[in-house]
Amino acid sequence: MKRTEKGRWNNKLWVILLIAIMTLCLLSPLFVQYSPTEVDLAQVLQGPNLHHWFGTDSIGRDVFSRVLYGGVVSLAVATVTTAAGLMIGLVYGGVSGYVGGKIDNVMMRFVDVVCSIPTTIIVLAFQMLFPNKVLGLIVMMSLTNWMTMARVMRGRFMELKETSFIILAHGLNLPRRVIIFRHMVRNSLSSIIIIATFTFASGIVTETALSYLGVGIPVNIPSWGNMISNAQNYILTGRWWVVLFPGILIIVSSLCVNFSGEYIKNKYVS
Repeated sequence: MKRTEKGRWNNKLWVILLIAIMTLCLLSPLFVQYSPTEVDLAQVLQGPNLHHWFGTDSIGRDVFSRVLYGGVVSLAVATVTTAAGLMIGLVYGGVSGYVGGKIDNVMMRFVDVVCSIPTTIIVLAFQMLFPNKVLGLIVMMSLTNWMTMARVMRGRFMELKETSFIILAHGLNLPRRVIIFRHMVRNSLSSIIIIATFTFASGIVTETALSYLGVGIPVNIPSWGNMISNAQNYILTGRWWVVLFPGILIIVSSLCVNFSGEYIKNKYVS
């Protein structure tokens, strides 16, 4: 088997694994035995066993069911914020690169200013003012993850508008929307997919980090981030299962997203 074919097959396995993780999380209500919020003080910090496959946490909640339900929350937050951020970045960067000139300069200086402010500080300040913590987290992550997409699309549009087929399209008086969406955006799909995969993986990690700091998903809602946050005091006492399983899902899901993006780019775009 050639190296390129082997690489594509390996990436395909990551796609299958990602689909399996998402399916398992989404269908978790059909087969989990315990509620993710059910407290059982008689089963506190039990190791993995036949009844609790991933063990229990500090107040007797089943870790297996919390990992699956938490996956729905973490993956949903990453999906929504990635889609919103990509749309903002695509429009903003596309307009900046297509128009150019002073408008482009002003728009990019604004991006530089926003990038200079740490995302964590913005989220911390906003979360203290926003009553709905989940919605506030989604809004702030969406408004702080579009800058990379904007810069990439700006550069891509500036490159494409100098190509001969775009110049010819203008010479033929094709509608501007046709030039932008059918020619420029379509020829930027590989860049969009790459940024989307990195943004999605970053969204999973960001939700984890913010929940770990106590400003992400509320503790009464299971997510991979706050599961690790709640388990940090038990790592050194040998209760490894409380943090191991959500940690593995975070790492594996991030890797799956990145390799899946590479597979899609190579198969359908390149």
